[in-house]
Amino acid sequence: MTMFDDRERAEEAKFARDEEMLFRVHARRNRLLGQWAAERMGLDAAETEAYAKSVVQADFEEAGDEDVIRKLLGDLVSAGVEIDESEIRAAMDARAIDARRQLMGEA
Repeated sequence: MTMFDDRERAEEAKFARDEEMLFRVHARRNRLLGQWAAERMGLDAAETEAYAKSVVQADFEEAGDEDVIRKLLGDLVSAGVEIDESEIRAAMDARAIDARRQLMGEA
């Protein structure tokens, strides 16, 4: 029975590590996405950092990415940037790859 228990604990630990990594990738992706949007809106360095943090916070409103997309689309359109949802989704996908690469480099 010990081998089964050890295996179960190992699987649970792997699951926890994978979930933590996924959370970190999403948070990093959202920060990078916020920086991308801030650049499009012409924000300065301090405003960019604050905006990137607000995008990370927006992800906690509901499950999935729709809350972040809504925030970005609303903010960009309000700032006079011509953009559509598909462009934001493409930027999100690209930033997810960047985030994963950055985090894998840190590990």
